[in-house]
Amino acid sequence: MNKTLFTKELRAVLPSGGIIAAVLALYIGMIVSMYDPELGKSLDAMMQSMPEVFAAFGMSTQTTTLIDFMLNYLYGFLLTAFVLVLILIMTNKVMVRHLDRGSMAYLLATPNSRTCIACTMIGVMTTILAGLAVVVTSLEVGVSEALFPGELDMQALLRVNAGLLALWLALASLCFLSACLFPNTAAALWAGGALSILFFLMQMVSQVSDKLEFLENANPLSLFDYYGLAAGETTAASGAVVLLVAAIALFAVAVAVFAHRDLSV
Repeated sequence: MNKTLFTKELRAVLPSGGIIAAVLALYIGMIVSMYDPELGKSLDAMMQSMPEVFAAFGMSTQTTTLIDFMLNYLYGFLLTAFVLVLILIMTNKVMVRHLDRGSMAYLLATPNSRTCIACTMIGVMTTILAGLAVVVTSLEVGVSEALFPGELDMQALLRVNAGLLALWLALASLCFLSACLFPNTAAALWAGGALSILFFLMQMVSQVSDKLEFLENANPLSLFDYYGLAAGETTAASGAVVLLVAAIALFAVAVAVFAHRDLSV
């Protein structure tokens, strides 16, 4: 990994990460502040009147505790699909943009190997996502303790967010592999992103209709079982480990593809 290149690329993507973190902070503060047993009854009534809509966004579980409330209204969609936007932005800035503009030629002209360059870009993406996970966790704990001291299950939250980071890394590795694999700029940026979006759509559809539950079995997103992680279930922890291993494997394949790719720069 090249320290100078790492610092340069990190500064390039940090503003985008800051914007996403600010938006998530707004939603986290708003959702946590809404926690109220009486309000929960109103939301449950609304859920029963529009079950398909709530189910599509992973918000169909009736909640009785603060951690369950957060899982239901934050982790079903906001903290999963929303971060995909940041992943696509980072993929574009650290890899696709350099290939499209020809600036990759300058990087390849340095004494750094292709493997070193690719690993540096992966390091940037991983650092941003890990930092975002820390920020999200800190915000959730801070807001919860400020409004409802002692009601949040900290250990459950840490387990869930560790699994969430594994999911983010898996999506990032898929998008990064796409960027390294395809010579066409549009395909390089959107192939991995489109596949990720397809996974989210499959998840939404499978949650709405019982007849389409089989889609969940073919969807890697189902490995992120946030309720299972909160409960400390072994199968849920195993799913998170599989996501992490898949992320490492896809990143490794992306590095190998980039190292042997015929680049027209």
